[in-house]
Amino acid sequence: MTGLTDIDLRADGQPGEPLVVLEPRRPHDMSAAAAVRLAAEVERAVPLVVTVLREPPPPQLRPLLSASTLTLVDRPVSGRWQQIVTVPDVDAALETLRRAVTHAPRAAVACGQLLRQTTLPATTPALAAEAAVYSMLLGGSEFGRWLTERGPARTDRAPGGDTVRVHRDGATLAVTLDRPHRRNALNARMREELLAALAVAEADPALASVELSGTGPAFCSGGDLDEFGTATDLVAAYLVRLDRAPWAVMDRIAGRLTARVHGACIGAGAEMASFAGTVIAAPDTYFRFPELSMGLVPGAGGTVGVPRRIGRWRAAWLMLTGEPLPAHTAVEWGLADRLTECPRPQGIPPERNLLSRAVR
Repeated sequence: MTGLTDIDLRADGQPGEPLVVLEPRRPHDMSAAAAVRLAAEVERAVPLVVTVLREPPPPQLRPLLSASTLTLVDRPVSGRWQQIVTVPDVDAALETLRRAVTHAPRAAVACGQLLRQTTLPATTPALAAEAAVYSMLLGGSEFGRWLTERGPARTDRAPGGDTVRVHRDGATLAVTLDRPHRRNALNARMREELLAALAVAEADPALASVELSGTGPAFCSGGDLDEFGTATDLVAAYLVRLDRAPWAVMDRIAGRLTARVHGACIGAGAEMASFAGTVIAAPDTYFRFPELSMGLVPGAGGTVGVPRRIGRWRAAWLMLTGEPLPAHTAVEWGLADRLTECPRPQGIPPERNLLSRAVR
């Protein structure tokens, strides 16, 4: 398997071989011992390794599929195989993957390797690994290209005020993202207010339920793109992502936390929802991870929370391709727990917001 473990790094630091495709000719004839030997080589690989099967997988291939970045199959397969992404057309899916990886090969390789680390049982070191890779990529040429293509950041001319509203009703704490004019895009202010709200929930064991939702047409459309590129000290950016992000708190209160999502759950929106113990999605919900197209990896805890729900292989497909995942498939995979017609929150009057004084 020449080239399987090597990305063929060029003098300019570009991977010449970021993606390797394995397609066993007669998978049912491969012995268990041969599959184990090949799996050991795949586990040492630096490039993304995608296995392709054109028939349902035989049981002896499980070690190989587990070692691969992901496996593509165009036949019905039991849902117990989290390693597999079932697609209508394997060749079309491979082309989608190749285009995405070719666009940002450095970030793609980093994403593939990161997903092998963030399945650690302990949340803090897993989040630290994500924060380190994300912060590193902020200084990379692929993100720099995206910033140039984006152009100058826009100024948010909407009235100021709370972006997260909190209301207590007995043993239930309602936490509502309330920046509907930007489809609840997560900016620094919202991050700080969300952290403060969740800290209230964590500190009060009498709160039996925490309900997270969003006003307007979308639960959360991801990070606020107009704040991207403002970090100049990448070490400080790493520490901020590790210390001031709400994801670890969400993980600690997951048993009491329900995310009610609707519309777009993009990037950070999908990532934060993945930490909730229960995710209830409206039928119009879709999940998408566009970070690779920007030369980045998910940076709001997604490489930790999402694989825990759907496995690192399906997470890799979503994060590498940026393909949307509709609500019904999200339930089949486990990214959402059930579908329901979620009523759209209307927000909480400022005078009733528990955080109005706390964060000023």
